[in-house]
Amino acid sequence: MKKTTVLQICVVFVLCSPQAGTGSPVDCPDQDTAGTSCTISLEKLLERAVQHAELIYRVSEESKMLFDEMLISYGVNLHVPEGTMCAPKTVPVPMSKSEIQQISDKWILHSLLILAQFWIDPLVEVQASLENYENVPSALLTRSKWMSTKLTSLEQGIMVLIRQIMGEDGLALEVTAETSERFLSSNTLEAVRRDYSVIYCFRKDAHKMQTFLKLLKCRQIDKENCSLF
Repeated sequence: MKKTTVLQICVVFVLCSPQAGTGSPVDCPDQDTAGTSCTISLEKLLERAVQHAELIYRVSEESKMLFDEMLISYGVNLHVPEGTMCAPKTVPVPMSKSEIQQISDKWILHSLLILAQFWIDPLVEVQASLENYENVPSALLTRSKWMSTKLTSLEQGIMVLIRQIMGEDGLALEVTAETSERFLSSNTLEAVRRDYSVIYCFRKDAHKMQTFLKLLKCRQIDKENCSLF
């Protein structure tokens, strides 16, 4: 009961906070753009992108907790082994100070776009699949829809970052997201396994996106102690 209460408090904070309601990192709510694209500084864009990534990661963690609780109520025990390869194109996280210093901003932007675009379709599929479950928690449905929407917004912000940092030619970095065949199944139990795998794996990659964006912001704006990420 205590765990559920704490989770419910987190739900209200994350889904009802002004930051969570932000439509996109590139929105200009305080400017009258008269139908034209607004101008936003690189610093503000990076701040909003980091905030988006942090919220997405937080909600992904809560989604996994809610999915775990739902499975317990179903009497189902799913285990995803540590080290499971979640995406065809894995994006490694630099671990040492020397590795962090060697990677370029172009590599960071490329990795962010790969991760964001890869997960958009699987999250949409999970959202649709969950609606067919019996007694699925409404909070889990809300989160799956929220993550799908906000990830698309984050992708748009990343593409604007590419333009601002790399120039118009930087959009050549864009990739077409692949869909893992393991996420496709009509069998009920396999559908549950697929959906759980998506939530489990997306949570890990959401943390990567948060880390990469913080590192990029540090390099572009703060320019101190960036090797700590």
